[in-house]
Amino acid sequence: MHLPSHNRYDYDPIKGRRVYDWPDATRLAVYIAINVEHFAFGEGLGAELAPGGPQPDILNFAWRDYGNRVGIWRLLDLCDELQLPACGLINSSIYDACPSIPAAFCARGDEIVAHGRSNAERQSVLDEAEERALIDATTATIAMHEGVAPRGWLGPWIAESRSTPDLLKERGYEYLLDWCMDDQPVWLRTRSGPILSIPYPQEINDIPAIAVRRASATEFADMIRDNFAEMYDQAASGPLVMGIALHPYIVGQPYRLRALRPALKEIAKFREKIWLTRPGDINAHVRQLEPEIAP
Repeated sequence: MHLPSHNRYDYDPIKGRRVYDWPDATRLAVYIAINVEHFAFGEGLGAELAPGGPQPDILNFAWRDYGNRVGIWRLLDLCDELQLPACGLINSSIYDACPSIPAAFCARGDEIVAHGRSNAERQSVLDEAEERALIDATTATIAMHEGVAPRGWLGPWIAESRSTPDLLKERGYEYLLDWCMDDQPVWLRTRSGPILSIPYPQEINDIPAIAVRRASATEFADMIRDNFAEMYDQAASGPLVMGIALHPYIVGQPYRLRALRPALKEIAKFREKIWLTRPGDINAHVRQLEPEIAP
């Protein structure tokens, strides 16, 4: 029986794959992804702290806006304190709404990953021409401000149409973060050649964990610890990628930040034994490997 398939990649179990190392003979790559998102007032999509009422939904809009006014700065201070690299997954509308945020990532030497125009919309409902226009507008805005086009993409709401990887490849993107089906980078097929899928977490991610499943701050911090410890052991048999996905309006809340700090501090103690990195560097490393080493 043949069910409908995406035909982007083949089934290839992690057992039996070719083994390679990350830089300095490490096997576990860890990156911190900070989602910097902009939302429309009185319309459009948005995560909810509590069930929203009629628009304008002041409670949830202001809760999300806290992340860009306060939470992001506390998170970046924490990354500075622990000397951790990060990447900013940035809605391009942030450059107009909160320009000091991407400037802060740039000052740290962090990577900017394209995250659509805003999180008030999702691209999966658009036709191909509209989606191409969204990708083009996002890319142009980031390139104008950063002086270089982004190499990586994460769709708002992890939403893809059937054409998204094709459109991204055609627009010069090298990797995407939408697919969470593996712990290693995987090449995806597109109509213009391969694009790399880099693991991005939907479990070690504060929105599904906290906003959806209602995990406590301590439970989320313990999830990070346990995931790191298990993946560190598993990586003895082959390279793995662990992403930590954070949203400033969630973990930037003081009591959650208080729980997050010791978890990240424990990971930072392993900096000589793991690769603390960014997804763009993972992409560059995989691309210089021998052909077909990555699945």
